[in-house]
Amino acid sequence: QVHVVESGGGLVQAGGSLRLSCVTSGRSASNYAVGWFRQAPGKEREFVAAISPSGGITYYANSVKGRFTTSRDNAKNTVSLQMSSLRPEDTAVYYCAADPAPEQAIRIFSTDYEFWGQGTQVTVSS
Repeated sequence: QVHVVESGGGLVQAGGSLRLSCVTSGRSASNYAVGWFRQAPGKEREFVAAISPSGGITYYANSVKGRFTTSRDNAKNTVSLQMSSLRPEDTAVYYCAADPAPEQAIRIFSTDYEFWGQGTQVTVSS
């Protein structure tokens, strides 16, 4: 069993930055692809970013490309999502998800992920 816990959400003004963290516990973090998803009120959950188990491959939704960066420190079982130039439309509950995967694999569909965190709220005021 793998536990996934997000942290770092909060309230920020438009144009500001936040850094989310995702800590996995249980089996070795280096065996898991990790994805970030978000869900705004009244909307479906959407893909934000993904990173391979090695950290060598990342992929972003067009809506966040150039503003968000995901990275990982497998020694600390931690994946981060650095969010900059935040916009009110980035307001959502952000989820981290993990799935066993080969070293250079990424997953971009929510149905690909087996383990999910509880989510952390990000609110961007205008």
